[in-house]
Amino acid sequence: MAILKATHLAKSYNSRQVVRDVSIEVESGQIVGLLGPNGAGKTTTFYMIVGLVPLDHGEIMLDQTQLTFQPMHERARQGIGYLPQEASIFRKLTVYENIMAILQTRKELSSQQRESDADALLDEFNINHIRNSAGMALSGGERRRVEIARALAANPKFILLDEPFAGVDPISVGDIKHIIQHLKQRGIGVLITDHNVRDTLDVCEKAYIVSHGELIASGTSAQVLENKKVKEVYLGEEFKL
Repeated sequence: MAILKATHLAKSYNSRQVVRDVSIEVESGQIVGLLGPNGAGKTTTFYMIVGLVPLDHGEIMLDQTQLTFQPMHERARQGIGYLPQEASIFRKLTVYENIMAILQTRKELSSQQRESDADALLDEFNINHIRNSAGMALSGGERRRVEIARALAANPKFILLDEPFAGVDPISVGDIKHIIQHLKQRGIGVLITDHNVRDTLDVCEKAYIVSHGELIASGTSAQVLENKKVKEVYLGEEFKL
């Protein structure tokens, strides 16, 4: 079992500290949410783990491998997949070509293995029927499926999802939840940050809540929902799943 662990993360901009001593961890096959009010520091924390924002203090480890100062592409090589909120699909390439573009970076695979893996991912994510469609022609839900399939082409141990529920219709939200559960069944650890609290807590088995740059609660969705501090600063008294 692999563990992605971020400990004692801190970040300041000028004299303003936006993240203060935040520690989180994700295990293989575990779905974890990182949540909090706007401006709470959750996005900065998430981006430090991704490698988009350099940290001032703390440590990021994948098992015994030190990732703290590794660039994003090196973290990806070590097994950290990242799916941004914005469309990341290659718009002028077909769905098949999008997936092959990633498989071709894996030098350990033969051309036959790459073709076989691409076909398997197309089937696994029910996108074989659009394999020859250009990225720009896809619906929001189809695009998300292709982007996740493409992320899996890199054979990651963990996938970090930035706002996976943003900008998709209710049917697609349900679809994305099923895909996230499928990643869990594959043994992939998933870290989600999203403004959609309800759907994120619904799919997570563990959540971390950040407020004013500090971790104020962690636990199962049920435990977080019952936390007085979380109700006070984030969810309110009436919030229910």
